[in-house]
Amino acid sequence: MDRPLVAAVLAGGVGSRLYPASRSHRPKQFLSLTGGDTLLERTVARADFADRVVVSTRPAFADAVHEAVPEATVVVEPAGKDTGPALTYVTHRIAERFDDPVVLALPSDHHVAGDFETPARRGARVAAETDTLVTFGVAPDRPDTGYGYVEPGRDRGVYAEVAAFHEKPDAETARKYVDRGYYWNAGIFAWTPAAFVEAAGAPDSPLSPLVDALDQGDPEAGFAAVDPVSVDHAVLERAENVAVVPLTVEWDDLGSWDALQRILPADENGTVVAGDAAVTAVDAANNVDAGDDVHVSLVGVEDLAVVAYDDRVLVVPTAAAQRVRELVSDLESSGEF
Repeated sequence: MDRPLVAAVLAGGVGSRLYPASRSHRPKQFLSLTGGDTLLERTVARADFADRVVVSTRPAFADAVHEAVPEATVVVEPAGKDTGPALTYVTHRIAERFDDPVVLALPSDHHVAGDFETPARRGARVAAETDTLVTFGVAPDRPDTGYGYVEPGRDRGVYAEVAAFHEKPDAETARKYVDRGYYWNAGIFAWTPAAFVEAAGAPDSPLSPLVDALDQGDPEAGFAAVDPVSVDHAVLERAENVAVVPLTVEWDDLGSWDALQRILPADENGTVVAGDAAVTAVDAANNVDAGDDVHVSLVGVEDLAVVAYDDRVLVVPTAAAQRVRELVSDLESSGEF
């Protein structure tokens, strides 16, 4: 591919399900849950094969992003309004700065191990050669209710047309999706700015006021005119020219505490430890313990996430880890997040 490849890393979210490690002043992309570099630093390093890496973030996090990844170009969104407005804005800015680029869009909170460059370049080529919006799909190794699914349609060789997107299912439906060969929707994308802006600016798109305002040079007005919305709902699920390219790596969305059980080594009792926590356990098994310079003692419990950061402690069954979002909603309402 002879067009410039620009990686757009999204780093404007907070990561509410990883509370209390992630809070309004300390979003999860600046955490190092598995040791070493932060999630943001790892994502930018993962994309170092691109001709340029651009990190999109909100105003409150801009200085921290500059400090964490000085090698990247930082684009500051007028406001944090989910992935739909964020990717519309950063794609528009990339199109202004680079000559006929292809955009590779990456969240900053994923675990990826293995050869990411090969499938990423493959997806970028598909986007460039077919003018499709490419989503990357992960072949499931279990029926997971925490992910959306992509139903592949006609096989085109290195990619497949997308027949449909499916929301996070219940357990029985997830099993059916896995049996039918559906992919997990990894939330990683590739597209040309022209193809994306055309889809985002369609008359029925909730992002069309933003696209119009960006064309007129008024991003603040554009962000004020749209509601928070994911790029999946606003663009991909509405577009007809969407393809799925397999992402052939070890992948996980580090969105909730139970994810750490899948990527961190466990002790002889199945318990994993993250951050600077230390653990003493008696008759305890299959727990997740995380904290910042804290000692956790466990007696007679199993399948729990016990998390202590700052002056906050969270205890939740790992099976209910997705529900931390509900707790954070209450905390936000009372100004305690």
